[in-house]
Amino acid sequence: MTQPPPPPSGPWGPPGGYPGNAPGPQWNPQQGWPQTPPPAPKRGLAKWIIGAVALVAVIAATAVVAVSCTKSSGGSDKPTAAPTTSGAPTSDFASANDTGPVSVITEDPSCAPWMPILTTFANSTNDEWKKRDPSIPADLWSNELRSQYQAAGQSMRRAAEQTVPLTKLTTHRVMRELYEQFIAYARAYADHIRGYTPEDDHLAVTAVTITEVLSNICQAITYGSAAARGPLVSPGSSPARIAEISNPSDPERFLTKPDAQCQDWSAAMDHYGADAAVNAWLQIDPNIPASQLTPEQQATTNAAVPVLQSFADQLTQMGAKSDNPTFQDFAALGSQYRLAYLQAIPTLASADNYLYDAGRYAPGIVRNACESAGI
Repeated sequence: MTQPPPPPSGPWGPPGGYPGNAPGPQWNPQQGWPQTPPPAPKRGLAKWIIGAVALVAVIAATAVVAVSCTKSSGGSDKPTAAPTTSGAPTSDFASANDTGPVSVITEDPSCAPWMPILTTFANSTNDEWKKRDPSIPADLWSNELRSQYQAAGQSMRRAAEQTVPLTKLTTHRVMRELYEQFIAYARAYADHIRGYTPEDDHLAVTAVTITEVLSNICQAITYGSAAARGPLVSPGSSPARIAEISNPSDPERFLTKPDAQCQDWSAAMDHYGADAAVNAWLQIDPNIPASQLTPEQQATTNAAVPVLQSFADQLTQMGAKSDNPTFQDFAALGSQYRLAYLQAIPTLASADNYLYDAGRYAPGIVRNACESAGI
């Protein structure tokens, strides 16, 4: 297995794919895959529960998720209603006419301004806050810890404000929803800091998990894996209902109370995270090219693939059962990116792992949003 070329020194630290100070090799469609990607960090075992320290544990919390997507049944599954807006003209949004199936995104004009926002956000967050113990409530904070939380809240507010214009710039509905939800959850976390309780950490985790998905979608575009693998994946069904376009200055969280699928979603993720075949696969050094796997490593990979596919189908079915259109879109997003990665396995290149990470983080958004809503 190989990893995508990660930033040499990302501000959150590996693994994750946040942009670092150095851009790394850039994708050029005339040249093919990047020629000299830096070594990738070891994936490690799948983790599913938020640890007691380090915001970087957000990465572990969202787990390795492989999702399949239901195939379109034909022309009878068109949306029953076009999206409406809450306080903003539809014509202001480049994604307003995106009412079809969620798919792998091969280009998006919002990626260029998003990556500097993300880098600034990550670099402005105090390292000690990243190592915090989120189980400590506000009434037990030291003055130093309180200052760290307040600074983190300010960083989230700034990043959320900078993200507002991107909701109109992106041409993809699901990207707009990701930006909307980052704004909503980042601001909600900042609002809860004064009276912080351990449950409020799920707001921060949801916001940062969204930044992981956005980062990896954009990196898959930059390094060419989205364009190379996306066309291999059949589109899913068009949604029966589209989420309203939020007021970008004040979007609402997509889950303010638990969805009917929340418990099954988390249970399925826990079950998958404990699977022996998947955990054995995760032990393979990601710096080994697919063409150089030993027979044993190839057998381990082959054993994991049907588990990934089976679990994918299960998550897709749960997403389809939800009455929440944003929940459905995030489930479909993870599905499409995981399907693209599974298609890539026989000829895997390091940049394909941006597809993998986009697919594994997307369901983590749903899980942590469920937790923040009181699952």
